[in-house]
Parts: sequence; C-alpha cells; structure tokens
Amino acid sequence: MSPAPAPLAPPVPVLVAPMAGGPSTPELVAAVAGAGGSGYLSGGNLTPEALADQIARTRELTDRPFGVNLFWYEPAEPAARAAVQEYAELLAPELAALDVTAPELDWEDLDRASEKLDLLLSDPVAEVSFTFGLPGPEVVERLHAAGTAVAATVADHHAARCAATQGVDRLCVQGAEAGGHRGTLTTGEEPNRLTTTQLVQQVVRALGPTAPVPLITAAGGVTDRAEVEALLTAGAESVQVGTLFLLTDEAGTSTAHAAALQDPEITETVVTRAFSGRPARGLRSRFVAAHDAHAPAAYPTVNQLTRPLRTAAARAGDHHRVSAWAGTGWRQARPGPAAGVVEALTPTPAPGRPSGSR
Repeated sequence: MSPAPAPLAPPVPVLVAPMAGGPSTPELVAAVAGAGGSGYLSGGNLTPEALADQIARTRELTDRPFGVNLFWYEPAEPAARAAVQEYAELLAPELAALDVTAPELDWEDLDRASEKLDLLLSDPVAEVSFTFGLPGPEVVERLHAAGTAVAATVADHHAARCAATQGVDRLCVQGAEAGGHRGTLTTGEEPNRLTTTQLVQQVVRALGPTAPVPLITAAGGVTDRAEVEALLTAGAESVQVGTLFLLTDEAGTSTAHAAALQDPEITETVVTRAFSGRPARGLRSRFVAAHDAHAPAAYPTVNQLTRPLRTAAARAGDHHRVSAWAGTGWRQARPGPAAGVVEALTPTPAPGRPSGSR
C-alpha cells in the first residue's frame, strides 16, 4: 500500500470550493493560493481536454499546490424515464420562450469521469476530491501511488465513516447552508438539515479517536471570520468556501448568475432538483418556484434536459432561468478581489484552539 501523500494544508485554512458551470477558474484558484489559502478547480461538466487546459493554466499562474474535484456517480435509473419525459413536456414552454429545443438525453452519461481520473493519474495534482459518490479503496490507492491526496464530499456521518474506511485523507463535511449541489451519495436521497457546525461535531464523534482519521474541512454558510473560528473549534481543520467568491474579480460567474445574486426581489435560497435532478441549494427564482415540486430525482438526465435552457438564458441575461447556485449567506458576497475574501476569513491566531488534524 502506498503511503498517503500530504493533503492541501495552506497557511490560511481557507479552501475555495470547486464550482462547476463557470465560477471556478484557474485565476480564482491562483488568487486564493496567492493570498495564503488553496482550493480546487472544478472538473465536473468539463471535458478531459478542457480540464487539462485549466490545470496547465493554473500552473502558469501559481507554483502553489491545488486540487481538482470530480463528479463521481452512477448512471441515472432507467425507471426514471417516464418521470423525466413528463418533466420535459412540462418544461417545453420554458424552452420555447428562449427558442431552444429539448436535447437528446444520454442515460449512460458518467461525465467522462474515468477519463478525467486517468488524466489526473498521468499528470497529478496535489489533491483530488470526489462529489456525488465515494471513490472506493482501489481509486484511493491509485491516486496515493501517483502522489495525490484524496478528499470525499460527505453530507452525513454515515458517509463520513464509510469514506474514512476507504482511506481518504480529507472529508469535506457539507452542512445544510452550502450552496450548489448537496454532497449526497445517491440522487434520490434527501439531504439532512444539520448546520455545518452540527454536522462537523457529529462527524467528529462518529469517527472517534481511531487512526488514521481524515482531516475535516467544513463547507457551508461560511461568511465571516467568526464562523471560521467556530468551525475550527468544532473540530474542522479548514473551511471550504464558494458563495463568497462568486462575485470576485477572478471568478467566472456568468453575468446572469451575478445579476441573480444582486437582485433585491430574490429573497431566499432553497434546495431544489428543478435544474439538475439532484438536490442543490440556489436562489429561489421564478423557474425554481414554478418547477421545483415537479422535478424528478434523475441526475444527470434532468441536468442535460435543462442545459440548453440555462445556456440560452445566460446568453440572454435571463437570471430567472439560470441555475444560480448560492449558499444561505449569499447576501454577503461582494465584488472585489478574491484575496480580500481570504483576508476577511483569516482566523485570529489562537494557540488553544483544537485542530481538526487530530
């Protein structure tokens, strides 16, 4: 068995979250690393070729270590075909409003994840994280042999224990406040409603004192230094932050998404399957309000179904028909440099504070 490589451990315990669909950029990862933090490129929904380009560009911008996140899931259940077809018929007027047609659906789509894994084995980065599923001991061992640490996104303590037995080096513990897709391991699973602090505490108790214990990174609802310090005290080693970076200069957030974040008429975030078929927290737009109750649990086919709509909406500046993912603290997101976000979150040194790397 290969020795476990060291996971990301930046001077400032702030990791920029992988944000698929545009917000994650090499410039954002490099800026956060330059400010003392670290983080992940999003490999989800990218081709292997595009991911390779992003990795190369990040290396041009920084010599500091960074990670890549992969979507890792099973194909959509064929039993969901009828429900998806009904949903497609329901969405037909939405597509027609933007002069787009429903796409052909690929029920075997796995996001070319195995090809992206091969890329990361042949051209390793410091850390690879997995979302929507656990990598399994064999994949963990292969990445360790390549010199890469492994992280798993988990949304409950049962998944955390399972991931720990597979030998992962980090658990990204995602609480209810987190924006974007919830880290549930199955499409139909309803995510729990524990806050990030509550879930971190639960995971720490569930793992117990047995060694080796993965590092814990807390994700969800982090908007200020006090919350970072509270999560570190609860047992996390670091925090993962996405929403606060959405409006930064280096993010690739679309104009429509940014407009949604700053629209005073949008007043809340909700967890919805309306855009992708998996539970994800985003702004409660008119599209979400109209279709959330009807969306089937079928990922990635629902995501494929709405992709032309979202693309056309972004092009048209229609922020009610884009998947405007955001956490509960979205009102705290501000335009400006990413380094400013890292500075605002940097915890005050506290020698007595417990460390997550127990």
